Amino acid sequence: MSANSASSVIDFLSIVERLKRTKRTGWVNSGIKAPESIADHMHRMGIMAMLVDDQTLDQAKCVKMAIVHDLAEALVGDITPFDGVSKEKKRALEHSGMQQIIHTLGHSAQAKEIEALWLEYEDDVTAEAHLVHDLDKCEMIQQALEYEQSDSTRLDSFFESTRGIFRHPQVQAWVDEIYRRRQLVKEQNKD
Repeated sequence: MSANSASSVIDFLSIVERLKRTKRTGWVNSGIKAPESIADHMHRMGIMAMLVDDQTLDQAKCVKMAIVHDLAEALVGDITPFDGVSKEKKRALEHSGMQQIIHTLGHSAQAKEIEALWLEYEDDVTAEAHLVHDLDKCEMIQQALEYEQSDSTRLDSFFESTRGIFRHPQVQAWVDEIYRRRQLVKEQNKD
């Protein structure tokens, strides 16, 4: 990017900032007192991508994909399956939002990379996209477990919605550990 595009970069970052203020809809709808933001979710996913030990994957691509996969939500919000919006409509809204966001960066190499990463995630056909989808759901149930522990609440629907969907063996191992810890919490709360 050239120096004269500083204005475009700041415009782009101002849009991205909305992700820090936008709370994840599922947690809000579940009555969580201090729900995480979309940016919180994406950040931890990026860290998770760094922790995956799989030489067959482009780890840097996975980290980048994790931190841009929900970028469109800065404009369209966090649309959940319970919002009554079809998958096709959601994809169209997010695609439109992503185009608006990318437009702020013009035709730069960075804009093209962000768009390509987002599209790859959306299409979910590469091994990297499969992993990031797994991380998306794994991070969600990790967060659900943490809310169950801190808020003494039950968030069964988040666990039920992800049962049996994980494809990457290392992520599945993390999920198994999350379930093991959740079971311990349940047993402790019975006493």
